Amino acid sequence: MIREQLNGIATFVQAVESGSFALAAHRLRVTRSAVGKSIARLEQSFGVRLFHRTTRRLNLTEDGQVFYEGCVRALAEIDAAEAALDNGRRAPVGRLRVSVPVLFGRHCVAPVLSKLAHQYGGLKLEISFSDRIVDLVEEGFDLAVRIGTLTDSASLAARRLGTERLGICAAPSYLAYGHPDSLEQLQGQTAITYGRGGQAFPWSVRDTYGNTTELRLDSRLQFDDLQAIADAAVAGVGLACLPCWMMAPHIRSGELQWVLCGERLLAAEIHAVWPQTRHLPSKTRAAIDALVQQVPAVLEAARDFRTRR
Repeated sequence: MIREQLNGIATFVQAVESGSFALAAHRLRVTRSAVGKSIARLEQSFGVRLFHRTTRRLNLTEDGQVFYEGCVRALAEIDAAEAALDNGRRAPVGRLRVSVPVLFGRHCVAPVLSKLAHQYGGLKLEISFSDRIVDLVEEGFDLAVRIGTLTDSASLAARRLGTERLGICAAPSYLAYGHPDSLEQLQGQTAITYGRGGQAFPWSVRDTYGNTTELRLDSRLQFDDLQAIADAAVAGVGLACLPCWMMAPHIRSGELQWVLCGERLLAAEIHAVWPQTRHLPSKTRAAIDALVQQVPAVLEAARDFRTRR
């Protein structure tokens, strides 16, 4: 009975904060009918009406407002107690939902977190690969990895994982016709560019004076997928601008060669981010610590090549 009431209270609070039974159901991953029945049971149990129900939005009754404020305080105390117990555990447990960029997540994040899940049998890992910026709270993610400027940093906590540097490279077969050694010599070269909706993204580079300029080279191929760009570069189609961590294996194998090093191109900061909370669950803390310890080494895997040009 007590557990059922606690579940009903959590559902009620979510319904208030969502503004509708439908959205609350989506966030809780239950049906709209289940939310409605849970609220109805609470109202029947306490003998009060909690909501003024309209076709557009839920509005709290006076009793509902008083009950909501008390429920928020009670749930906060329960969360704090659970977090205190969780932080005292030796091993992280429970489901951990993480959102990561597709390629960076596949190559640099998933191996780290998979190792963590293997280490702790009670940890259930769910990784979503997507290049869009997810709403962690709205979509129920515990943690995300972001590349670039943090636009919603006010609502998130973050730890820096390192810097993603870019470099311009090409296959030896392409460079056999001439190896450009300066920004000026890049003009007239064939590029494999990244673009969406028919619009190519220029390459931002620094000249010898440190000023930023945009390179717009002749492009025979345009993709919205970095792996496809790397494959085309290896095939000798043209120059490609790629993350250093992605190019490193191809540089080592001799499939690609450096044309312009990462220090000459603009870099992007990488962070692990999570919803701000007073008590961070041990499962989330363990994942963050693992990423902070291991991802920088992956990002620096190509440091021996970046200084060549």
